[in-house]
Amino acid sequence: MLQLTRRIALDMRYSSPTTAGVSAGSAQTLAEGRAVYKLIRTSRLYEQIVQQIEESIVKGDLKPGDQLPAERELAQRFGVSRTAVREAVKALREKGLVEAYSGRGTFITDGTTQAVRQSLDLMVKIGQPEGSTHLAEVRAILEPEIAALAALRIQDTELATMREAVNVMDRAGRDPQAYIEADLDFHLALAEGAANPLILSLLDSIVGLLREQRLRIFQVPGGPERGQVHHKRILDAVERHDPEIARNAMRAHLTQVREDSESPAVKGSTPKHS
Repeated sequence: MLQLTRRIALDMRYSSPTTAGVSAGSAQTLAEGRAVYKLIRTSRLYEQIVQQIEESIVKGDLKPGDQLPAERELAQRFGVSRTAVREAVKALREKGLVEAYSGRGTFITDGTTQAVRQSLDLMVKIGQPEGSTHLAEVRAILEPEIAALAALRIQDTELATMREAVNVMDRAGRDPQAYIEADLDFHLALAEGAANPLILSLLDSIVGLLREQRLRIFQVPGGPERGQVHHKRILDAVERHDPEIARNAMRAHLTQVREDSESPAVKGSTPKHS
């Protein structure tokens, strides 16, 4: 039976790529203590991994927002190949139990994030343009307060992710995929900085829906540059731990996004997917 304790799970929460998984000291403690995972000895390895992780979620040993160890470490703990671990993570993602973020790792969701995302996706597609307007209103309610909370609670790892995202957007030039993925990383790192896994799950559901819209907005002349001005103001406010300025900076950014989304260049464009 998987026996991952809450203490270890908390150590892994919201960690950056350089701190993903447990530390060497934590790994040594696990090695000297009771077994964390059962060795897998059946032919369908990935299903057994999925079952053990599901049981840990049900028991509460793993909670929304907790980060799974890195692929190599999971393979060592289970005594299986990395291929089996990759198959297990893919199955867990399809069930909506985990979510993988580029450059940051794989996190436990609340089990409903995937269903929420699919429902919102359908609503937006059916209700265009009203669906996009409703989604923008929800963002306007959530994200300014997320920025304010992050200004008070954010840790160095999330700040480092936000800084790197800003740097990537600066270097992206006219590459929409690079810019948009870094944009998503910026907002998700801010949500992680609020230190509330429910907020992270909610924002993840919303931000994922906006990828196609952001592809459209990227075509607006000066849109990415205006977005960067606001990103840097938000980052500066959060770095200075000023919740009121962070809140206002996010409101200004969302106003800019709404104005750009109403541009004729957006309304007449068709997003290109690569």
